Amino acid sequence: MTVVIAAGGTGGHLYPAVALAREFLRRDPSTKILFVGTRRGIESKVLAHEGFELLCITAKPVMGKGLVDVIRGILSVPIGLRQSLEILRQRQADVVIGVGGYTSPTMLAAAALRGTARVILEPNAYPGMANKVVAPFVQRIFLTFESAADSFDRRKVRVVGTPIRREFLEQVGQEEPQQDRNHPRLLIFGGSQGAQAINSAVLDGVKTLIEQIPKLAITHQTGESDYPRVREAYDRLGIRVDVVPFLYDMPTVLRSADLVVARAGAMTIAELTACGKPAILIPLPTAIYDHQMKNARAMEAAGGATVLPQKDLSGSKLNEMVSAILLNPERRESMSAKSRDMRRIDAAETIVRECYALMGVTHDSHGSVGATGV
Repeated sequence: MTVVIAAGGTGGHLYPAVALAREFLRRDPSTKILFVGTRRGIESKVLAHEGFELLCITAKPVMGKGLVDVIRGILSVPIGLRQSLEILRQRQADVVIGVGGYTSPTMLAAAALRGTARVILEPNAYPGMANKVVAPFVQRIFLTFESAADSFDRRKVRVVGTPIRREFLEQVGQEEPQQDRNHPRLLIFGGSQGAQAINSAVLDGVKTLIEQIPKLAITHQTGESDYPRVREAYDRLGIRVDVVPFLYDMPTVLRSADLVVARAGAMTIAELTACGKPAILIPLPTAIYDHQMKNARAMEAAGGATVLPQKDLSGSKLNEMVSAILLNPERRESMSAKSRDMRRIDAAETIVRECYALMGVTHDSHGSVGATGV
């Protein structure tokens, strides 16, 4: 069996796809997995690290772009469609999974033309345009949030949550590690590509924060482009912080954190709630349809996070919010419990099971597979 996954651009699109790929392989190790993306995103670096094959097609962004870029994006569609058809023909794909972004539409259109099983995953509270465009041509639409269902044909919709890599779930059902109230751990990250605004606010206030919480341990993912500036600033301040451009082992780092400062992509929300972590969420203000704010408000309403809009972001404000949570163990533990209550940990299994059904394949709980009716 061959599974083709169109995903990339950001970690929010890519890591749910990686979780699905690993679930297919867990059930049937002989499954062939192929990712399709572009050279613009992080997929080449991440997928090489994860051990998956990547093929690149011609696809350009349209939403939020100027007229010239929109025209270029539209003109790239026939090229991408031809490339997609050729990939599906050569690899004899059994199912195509689109996870948003600008590679999904042509791959899913090619799958429809070939009669290949096809599904999409929409992880955000407000659906992206790519998934809305291709929705009429797919057979299943998997959602994280019920609020997104009104944008699609409800007969196709399944609200399942966001697929999570199994590494995040290793401690689910086990006793949570005891928090060290004297040595709290703060994790800061601005998504897979970092966030300069968050980085700058942290640097503005970190000296004061360390004075307030002297034994605070900080891990700070900066993004590749901003890493040299942030690293130099910490060195200049004489503050020891674990600074990295990118966290490949996010499950281990996240599970050890007592509080997280982050953007509010759907993948981030899913990982936070899977690990039961309280968070200060700073939604990306330029996200299309303001979907990160909608994601963040959903977690805040459940009690697992507090939202800090970027327009209100400053070093002093961020310090105030961090201290209010870390210096109040009862509040921190309450937020952690409410974050944990939001988690959905079976999304990958549910999606893979439905994909098998669309392909006319049965499988049992032990992962053995066979054709329907055999």
